[in-house]
Amino acid sequence: MIPDHREAIHSAVTAAFGAVKIDAIRPVGGGASGAFPFQVEIRGRRYLVRVEGEASPLRNPHQYASMRIAAEAGIAPRLHYVDEEARVAVMDFIEEQPIGAFPGGPRGLAQAIGGLLARVRSTAPFPPFVAYPDMVGRLWAWVCQTGLFAPGVLDPCTDHLQRVREAYGWDAAESRSSHNDPVPRNVLFDGQRLWLIDWESAYCNDPLTDVAIVLDSFACSPALEPVLVEAWLGRRPDHAVLARLPLVRALTRLYYAGVFLSAAAAALGPVGETALSGPSVAAFRRGVREGSLDPTLPETKLILGKLYVRAFLTGCPPPGIV
Repeated sequence: MIPDHREAIHSAVTAAFGAVKIDAIRPVGGGASGAFPFQVEIRGRRYLVRVEGEASPLRNPHQYASMRIAAEAGIAPRLHYVDEEARVAVMDFIEEQPIGAFPGGPRGLAQAIGGLLARVRSTAPFPPFVAYPDMVGRLWAWVCQTGLFAPGVLDPCTDHLQRVREAYGWDAAESRSSHNDPVPRNVLFDGQRLWLIDWESAYCNDPLTDVAIVLDSFACSPALEPVLVEAWLGRRPDHAVLARLPLVRALTRLYYAGVFLSAAAAALGPVGETALSGPSVAAFRRGVREGSLDPTLPETKLILGKLYVRAFLTGCPPPGIV
């Protein structure tokens, strides 16, 4: 832990609880957001202090407002202190249990996640930010400029994105509170219920965005997809929802493709990949499971990004976020 983080932790804890003795500080494995979470023990109780990385003009300026709303609704862990300027928050620490042990198995989990997203959609409105199709388009344009792929290789993807955007349309009036990144690392099971964490991407958006993302990670069979969607919607989806959902799924898949390919490009440089070919989804999952593929390596992020691009183009499921 670097000294700046220790100072930020002590300042935040003092602001939250007064002059108390911190018994232990331990780093917690974080996701891909660039934040630094720490488990802090005080008088036998554990809290999470989340210190965000360097400020960026690309950061969502409304994440803390969204986090407060979600915490007040009991969707995110209870907040004890937030300093938006210092980019630090103190919240309850969730003692995570294996999500595979969720009661009711995959079907019960799909229903619970659908219900959790329904609660997000129904909260007080999060502040608006960038129209989601614009965000996807900007990220994809950046990927195309990195030199990670040779000229022309990504042109079919760019053309398909244009077609998807034209068919999808964007109506800000239909936006609702959305987490916008409910991938497995951001869904915690405490042995009784689910929580959503990491609200860096949260703002008002098409609520189908959250649904599209969780379908690719938690609905592991076609039979579970309607279970999750109906739990989210509270009824069977009508034709309008069923027609719109594949378009939103295409956008979310290209978004995550952009995230993985941007990370690969930052590490590997302009290598000029000449094709989008690679292992199958099954082979990728097997490689991660058996240890021959390390999800933290840029080469693996390149493979994963390609798989998400192929899912965007074909409509076939991606391997999920690892």
